[in-house]
Amino acid sequence: MKKAKLISLLIPIDLSIKQAMQKLNDTAEKILFIVNESEVLLGTVTDGDIRRGLINGLKFSDKVENVMCKRFSYIFYNEPDKKEKAQTIMLEKKIEQIPILDRDRRIIYVILWADIFGKKEKLKQKQHFSNPVVIMAGGKGTRLDPFTKILPKPLIPIGEKPIIEIIMEKFNNYGFQNFIFTLNYKKEYIKMFLRENNFPYNIDWVEEDNYMGTAGSLSLLGDKLNDTFFVSNCDIILNADYADIMDWHKENNNLMTLIGCHKEVKIPYGILEMDNGILKNFIEKPNYDVLINTGIYVMEPEVISLVQRDRPIDMNILIELASKKGKVSVYPINEGWFDVGQWDEYNKSLKELSNV
Repeated sequence: MKKAKLISLLIPIDLSIKQAMQKLNDTAEKILFIVNESEVLLGTVTDGDIRRGLINGLKFSDKVENVMCKRFSYIFYNEPDKKEKAQTIMLEKKIEQIPILDRDRRIIYVILWADIFGKKEKLKQKQHFSNPVVIMAGGKGTRLDPFTKILPKPLIPIGEKPIIEIIMEKFNNYGFQNFIFTLNYKKEYIKMFLRENNFPYNIDWVEEDNYMGTAGSLSLLGDKLNDTFFVSNCDIILNADYADIMDWHKENNNLMTLIGCHKEVKIPYGILEMDNGILKNFIEKPNYDVLINTGIYVMEPEVISLVQRDRPIDMNILIELASKKGKVSVYPINEGWFDVGQWDEYNKSLKELSNV
């Protein structure tokens, strides 16, 4: 690893979780090294560490010290056979970076997975899942009028591909190949597209007779879903590790998992806080850090029984019902969520996903 790259991965212990998230996104190396004023290595932090912290109730404003790993692997610079030792540690502990320290425990350089195994060899081999992915594609897409007067929302193009093709590719990259569509508005267009393209996936669909809300069409899938499944809106593109999400859902014995994405919400007005009519605080155009619902979920088949057949129901109501029956959890991610179902976000997505 080049010196400039290494320096970009060093962060102070008083950095906030939010700042560490941004740094991870900017550097794209999946790890940061926390050092003191003398650049002595104190700990490491990954997006997994941050995710666990947020799940356990930490805030974006809390210090990264609260999520850093203090028991990290390293090798001293004067140890013999450093590459061989790094290879053993990487394989045993399934990690991709090993810092090399001097006698004062400062990082001299970092041995990367690619240095040992090459870029083509991946730490995590692609898994293959039989779990289905349900894509809710029956809505009218009124937020994209007048585009959706001509094409149904699932076929709106992002570059040279329609949204649903990109969604399937994203899931397939992590080993999912079974897709079920719920259809209604302009369904013949969508069926024609799915039939005429030779996709290397297993594709099925069900058709609504009436509009059934954002979750009602799940009632049509009772005989098709007997294992854990994903549900995705047809206007959402998400850059996330779907294999890890599925594994996490099962490990935590969730009935339902919501995928939440960090979003900084800017309020364009001054905020007044008061107590008994007396001004307590004035905050000029504040920013708030929130986790938004991405519109992608993992569910157990039992959730289907909560949806009455041919009765409209929206997803927020289904989530409430599920939370009374079992464990509903949130899997947080840092970035990579695109809501292409409204014009402003669609135009932003065209720029950011232009290489899709």
